[in-house]
Amino acid sequence: QVHLVESGGGLVQAGNSLRLSCVASGDAFSTYTMGWFRQAPGKEREFVASIRRNGGYTYYLESMKGRITISRDNAKKTAYLQMNNLQREDTAVYYCAATKTEILSTIRSATAYRFWGQGTQVTVSS
Repeated sequence: QVHLVESGGGLVQAGNSLRLSCVASGDAFSTYTMGWFRQAPGKEREFVASIRRNGGYTYYLESMKGRITISRDNAKKTAYLQMNNLQREDTAVYYCAATKTEILSTIRSATAYRFWGQGTQVTVSS
């Protein structure tokens, strides 16, 4: 079992940056692949990024590549999502999630993740 708490969301103007954090407690954080997803009003939850257990492999939503970076600090049991040059279409609730799997074909799917945080709202104004 792992409990996840996100923070770092807020209201920003387009072009600015935010860094989201996801702090874990409970089971061994370093044994989980961590993912970030987002859900905008009226839309399905969407994969944003994931990072494998040791941080050696990262995967990104194609449309956000170059603007976001996922990272983790296993000693601090924390995953991060750095988002730069935010746009209005990035407005959503952002969730972090944890899974034991490292299978590339599945870690972009929300159904692969067993544990979820409560989400943090990111609102980008023009």
